[in-house]
Amino acid sequence: MSEIIRLETPLGREAARALRAGQSVRISGSIYTARDAAHARLVDLLAAGQEPPFPLTGAVIYYCGPTPARPGRPIGACGPTTSSRMDPYAPALIARGLTGMIGKGERSPEVVQAMVRYGAVYFAAVGGAGALLARCVRAAELVAFPDFGPEAVRRLEVKDFPAIVAIDATGEDYYTSGRNTYRRIEMGCDCDDTKR
Repeated sequence: MSEIIRLETPLGREAARALRAGQSVRISGSIYTARDAAHARLVDLLAAGQEPPFPLTGAVIYYCGPTPARPGRPIGACGPTTSSRMDPYAPALIARGLTGMIGKGERSPEVVQAMVRYGAVYFAAVGGAGALLARCVRAAELVAFPDFGPEAVRRLEVKDFPAIVAIDATGEDYYTSGRNTYRRIEMGCDCDDTKR
């Protein structure tokens, strides 16, 4: 089993650049929830010369719209949503200091190019495990865009939030390399998606 890397937020550019695709991480500190509507509004604010509602430098955004909290809990289920929905907006946020993104699924070439250029990393969280992931949340606070309801921006204080480095700051993509490894080992096939 590979070593688990423990990360604290804010996540600096150098710390992001040191991570490698396939590594298991545990994230502690503040992360921010935001889905596509919130991303669109954030990018609009930046384009208008306004400050975002939370500091982007070293920020980690979790692509999540949590469910209401049960009594005595800070948050309800908080599983990841499909990351490609944020692809039109992510490069602008990365350029402004965003260093980490948490979601599920693959990313566009434009997002990966921005990650390589500026030094950012994309983490994959386990889909369908929102109730389990909620156990890592110690506190939740509404930060911006309350009109979006569950998709408002929230600051989550997390402890040992589990994720895998899906795409690192060199552009290495664990979705691709993982499939190729599986094919070679389990299928006896010498396939390589990168050659297609």
